[in-house]
Amino acid sequence: MKTLKFKLYQHKRNRYLKRMINASGVIYNHAIALHKRYYRMWGKHLNCAKLQSHIAKLRKKNQFWQSVGSQAVQDICQRIEKAYQLFFKHYNKGVRPPAFKKVKKYKSFTLKQAGYKFLAGNRVKIGNRVYQFWKSRQIEGTIKTLTIKRTPLGELFIVVFVDEDSKPEAKFTTSKIAGFDFGLKTFLTCSDGTCLEKSLLLGEPQDRVFRKIESPQFFKQSLNAIKKANRHHSRKVKGSSNRERARKNLVRKHEDISNRRRDWFWKLAHELTSKFDVLCFETLNLKGMHRLLGRKVSDLAFGEFLQILEWVAKKKNKLVVFIDQWYPSSKTCSHCGYVLEKLDLNTREWRCPSCQSVNGRDENASRNICAVGASTVGLGDVRQSMTAIAV
Repeated sequence: MKTLKFKLYQHKRNRYLKRMINASGVIYNHAIALHKRYYRMWGKHLNCAKLQSHIAKLRKKNQFWQSVGSQAVQDICQRIEKAYQLFFKHYNKGVRPPAFKKVKKYKSFTLKQAGYKFLAGNRVKIGNRVYQFWKSRQIEGTIKTLTIKRTPLGELFIVVFVDEDSKPEAKFTTSKIAGFDFGLKTFLTCSDGTCLEKSLLLGEPQDRVFRKIESPQFFKQSLNAIKKANRHHSRKVKGSSNRERARKNLVRKHEDISNRRRDWFWKLAHELTSKFDVLCFETLNLKGMHRLLGRKVSDLAFGEFLQILEWVAKKKNKLVVFIDQWYPSSKTCSHCGYVLEKLDLNTREWRCPSCQSVNGRDENASRNICAVGASTVGLGDVRQSMTAIAV
């Protein structure tokens, strides 16, 4: 399965798609109201099939609702059903039920088997109208769904969900394995001291290699510009055209940060998967880290990087291994296996009481993660740092 995203050309006919998204938001809010009313009256959850049937009857009498395809309406009901099922399943974990949304902020609608058709070149027919999009890559495989998505800036994208034909797994090519430790001061610390070139990541001479990967911290770099744009937006009169212009300027600032960060993640993921066949990471409690450290963790975006890395690794038939969250990687000596009882966060180096070796906190953790990851996939003992065996 693969998801492809293409940007639609700016055109005056795009207003029809935006109207369909607004109509989807109205239907969504009406369905939420029906759920709440049904529960108040009968004390039961409204069945998805009954809701779809009722919305279909209402849709025949409402011309505005008819602008949305029948399959898109069914998908809206299914989205609400999934949200309620998650709410019932994780009720004690702070998960909230689906709530009303502002129609102007409603983002998308989805078409499944019907309602769209891809034409020759870069054209797609949605409903009775033809739209053009930037076809940056070929669409290969069976198309399952097509989603029209609206960004906060008002731009439109089509998101295509494709079922690719299964391909045989490729053999290992580099026969190398490495462990990586996330950090706040350094984004990644690699167990292999000669893994990456500074020329790619930081623009320095190619003959210099290093063990640590520093994060550019894109949000921190643009913090003054974000504050200035926020001030301009807050000072404008609500509902005025100047406030809308200031809002779009603020959105552009945030999108620029997100795009630069994502571009850096993709380049780093391709570099790591080209160097190693097996990449080992520790499992992170991202929600807990965000509660403790807030903006710092959001700027580093460990979760987004891991998603991109896993996708690239799957595409190149490389292996990403996650070790247990509670394994004491920083407190375990990578030379003899001695485990400290306590290690404070401000302690960056410590001497092993058993073998007297001096361990850097992050470097030691990366070597332990590599050893445990190798043991997990059956490439060696947990005490030894092994290389991946070529198949």
